Amino acid sequence: MINEIEIFRSEDEKISLEVKIENETVWLTQAQMTELFGVDRTVITRHINNVFRDRELERESNVQILHIANSDRPTQFYDLDVIISVGYRVKSKRGVEFRRWANSVLRQYILQGYAVNNNRINQLGEVIRIMKRTENYLNGRQMSCWRWV
Repeated sequence: MINEIEIFRSEDEKISLEVKIENETVWLTQAQMTELFGVDRTVITRHINNVFRDRELERESNVQILHIANSDRPTQFYDLDVIISVGYRVKSKRGVEFRRWANSVLRQYILQGYAVNNNRINQLGEVIRIMKRTENYLNGRQMSCWRWV
């Protein structure tokens, strides 16, 4: 199952990371990580290579190679474990922001046993408001039809 959600938004709101979740993980390209952390692609490449060189993670289970439409070569996608590992290595303003965000989510899980996705809750609230308006509209139409009968 593939879902697309926003998991991170920078404080200046210049970066909003909407990701596809597949097989219970998130997948990003190096280009997306470059945008997320606000650093040069060579920095991302170096950190990814260090993650695998240090055997923090295994390349085989954390990288997918996919062919993208209109692309002449396959693209590597890295899972959430790699993204987090790179996020904790990168030295940039957005890297610090990402670490603060990741730490707050981890803290919620440890202390509360769950983390709240405010974006999903807001979306759900909007759906509920729309459903109530629709229900009120239908009830109003049913009442007005009933009066004329």
